[in-house]
This record gives sequence, structure tokens and C-alpha cells, in this order.
Amino acid sequence: MKLYCDPISTTSRPVMLFSAEHGLDLEIVHVDLMAGGHRDPAYLALNPNGVVPFLVDGDFGLGESSAILKYLAEKVGSATYPTELRARARVNEALDWFNTNFHEYFCLFVCYPNMGVPHGMPVEVSREIMAYGREHAPRWLKVLDEHMLAGRRFVCGDEISLADYLGISYVLLGELADYDFSPYPNVTAWIARMRERPAFPVTFAGFAGLVSFLRQSKAAAA
Repeated sequence: MKLYCDPISTTSRPVMLFSAEHGLDLEIVHVDLMAGGHRDPAYLALNPNGVVPFLVDGDFGLGESSAILKYLAEKVGSATYPTELRARARVNEALDWFNTNFHEYFCLFVCYPNMGVPHGMPVEVSREIMAYGREHAPRWLKVLDEHMLAGRRFVCGDEISLADYLGISYVLLGELADYDFSPYPNVTAWIARMRERPAFPVTFAGFAGLVSFLRQSKAAAA
């Protein structure tokens, strides 16, 4: 199997972390987003969407982080994607929750504009979007803190699930915006728990480097 990805990609890191923790025999193919690797004709021939991650397993290709996580979990029989109907439905619910409202209000509105995404957006529009996000994102962080993580070690219970692999990558995007998670004690405890996982430092090293670079750039421009 080959995983086309980039460590700075929010949606690549969940699959990379899952794969590392499960010791998968997976060849990592770096698609350098900063250098435009996702627009390379050879990559577009493989994945016309021009995004990462993308999994190739023999003659089968699969995109979308959540779909890849489910496929790999099924392939290796991982307990992170339970077979019991209601337990699996709960994981699917959490995956969809992170990919919809949380991603929109927190990732798209609060975080990504700090790194110039979408590209070419006027500065004043970007500021308005971030202000809107900071006003409305707490609604979803409160759900995560007061309901999904209340009395639990992980998003769907006391054992890690696919939702944690996806969710931690989305939540930690807050570092791009120097977001303060202290009002959400269950979220901060969960973040600390995920950071303690053995494969976390290597998986998130590229993102940490990006955050450091952006902070230095902001400081220099101030």
C-alpha cells in the first residue's frame, strides 16, 4: 500500500498517526503541498481531486481521510472502528461531526485564514471571517467539551477510536490561531492524552514546524 500525503496537511495526519500506531506496511509518498506537488500532472492522473491524503492498495485507490481511516481499520481489524452496530454508529457520528460543523466554524473560519487560506482572499475579508469564527466556534467546542468528552477519556468512550485520530488534527489547528482551550478542561485533558501517544511527536513534527514558522513570520512583520 502507498499513502500519498503531506505532514502539514490536516487530513493527512490522522491517517499517518493511525498507520504508525498500527504498524502498517505502508509506503509514505510525500506530496509537497507547499511546492505544488498536488497539482503535478502525474499526481492528478492518480487523484483528479488534487488533494491529500490518497491511498493506493494494489489496483484500488481511495481518497478522503475519513474513508481511508475506515478502510484501513477494516483491513487490519482495528478495535478503533468497532464492529458492534451502535458503537460503530457512534464513531461514524463523531467523524461526521468533526467533518461538518466543527470543521466549518473552527478550522475554516478561525484557523486557516492565519496561513493565508483561501489564497488571495483580501485581508479585511479574512479578518471578518476569523472574527465570525471566534464568535461561533465556542458553540461546537462546548459540545465537544461538555458532552462528547464529558466523563470519557476519548471522544467515543474510554478507548481510542477513529474519531480521535481525525479530531485531534482538527482541534490542534487552533495552534495556527493561538487559540485558548483553557475554558474547555475536558478538551485540554484529551489533547494532553493524545500528545502522549508514542507516534504523536513524529506525526505532528511537520505541523509543529509550520506553526513555528508562521509565528516567527508574524513576529517579524509586527
